[in-house]
Amino acid sequence: MTDTPRLPAATSSPPRPTTSVRRLPELTRSAMWITALVIAVLTAAAVVALWWPATAGLIGADLVKARLDALKIGLSIGVGSGGVVALYLAWRRQHSTEAALSQQERTADDARADAVERRITELYLKAAELLGSDKAPVRLSGLYALERLAHDNESQRQTIVNVLCAYLRMPYEASESLPDDADAEQREQHRALIQEREVRLTAQRLLSDHLKPGRDIAYWGRLDLDLAGAHLINFNLDDALIGTGIFRNATFVGRTDFTRAVFGGHTDLMGARFTGKALFVRTTFTKGAWLNNAIFNGAATFASAAFKERADFREATFSQSAKFTEIVFAQIAAFGKATFGGETYFHSTTFAQDTAFTGAIFANSTFFVETAFNGRADFGNTHFRSDAFFTRAAFARDALFGEATFIREANFANATFLREASFIKAAFIKDPIALGANFARQPVFTDATLVGKPYADAENTST
Repeated sequence: MTDTPRLPAATSSPPRPTTSVRRLPELTRSAMWITALVIAVLTAAAVVALWWPATAGLIGADLVKARLDALKIGLSIGVGSGGVVALYLAWRRQHSTEAALSQQERTADDARADAVERRITELYLKAAELLGSDKAPVRLSGLYALERLAHDNESQRQTIVNVLCAYLRMPYEASESLPDDADAEQREQHRALIQEREVRLTAQRLLSDHLKPGRDIAYWGRLDLDLAGAHLINFNLDDALIGTGIFRNATFVGRTDFTRAVFGGHTDLMGARFTGKALFVRTTFTKGAWLNNAIFNGAATFASAAFKERADFREATFSQSAKFTEIVFAQIAAFGKATFGGETYFHSTTFAQDTAFTGAIFANSTFFVETAFNGRADFGNTHFRSDAFFTRAAFARDALFGEATFIREANFANATFLREASFIKAAFIKDPIALGANFARQPVFTDATLVGKPYADAENTST
């Protein structure tokens, strides 16, 4: 591997708080002379005021004593005023000293911060250089250098996660079995592919280790992941707490595990392909979850997941079993034109708002047992090619099965329909079972067919 991945620039550290001491205006020579003159005038005025008016009518020893007291008081006023000025000048000197020290500390802090940022940039660029090496051990050292950098510099963690994601987005050619008659060049290429696989697994492990809180390894925070188009091997983010997750058109090889993961932002899995088992057990999708055109070649399990906003599975393909049991879809759930190849379970799931399975195909047994449809449920033109169980399901609003096809058993035993139940042009190849079903309104079977006959004729001839 010789191409260096395009890496994001290292981010600067956040602004540092400063507590500077404000410098006072300079004390001029004229201001000092004016202050001295004012003190002298005040002293003289006090002496004069106490010398004559205060001694009027006194004679002899009393007069001499009063005038001496007046002189003492005037001089005390002068000395006191001078002391006040001296204290002020001492305070100014102290303030100037503190201001100078503050400026020195601020300059030293800036110098240290600049040195730290230069060091971070140097380490970042060195790690990027190592990742571009054609030698796998060197690339591994680059990954571990980035891990150390993220551990010591919280402000750089999103940038470093972006680097790891950028590396995983690089084109990757999976290694195949080496033929017995392979020549030296083929063996060397095979060895390089195996080593690259180990490098990629290490990058995945670093993401997995540091995006899971509550572990001994340092948690890097709720960071965003951009793995669009990435080739991921046995990808594991169980118990992870992340921000936005972008996995559009990514390929997940082997087992994929998002059990108990929490996506704080939007989750984009449009066009993603899962070759093995995909686990989303108790996964929380805080924002919209987009899985349009996703392909699940292995079993897919979303049991007890929480979709807080829109969940979009339109045109998704589930080749094996799909489990959506005990889920709460808080907003719109879209499964239009989705294909379910294996057994499909929506047992005890709640659709809080409208849901649409328009044009979906269920090739195997399908279970909507005790499912709650609180919004409109649209199964128009849906194809049930095997048994379909809606036993004890509850439809709080309109239930639309127009042009739906039920090849085998359609079981609505003990289901509840509180609003319109429409089966216009629906086709039932076998008799539908509705034992104990509760229809608040008369169900509509206009132009429906039952066991190959128009519904009205079939109803009249059934025993």
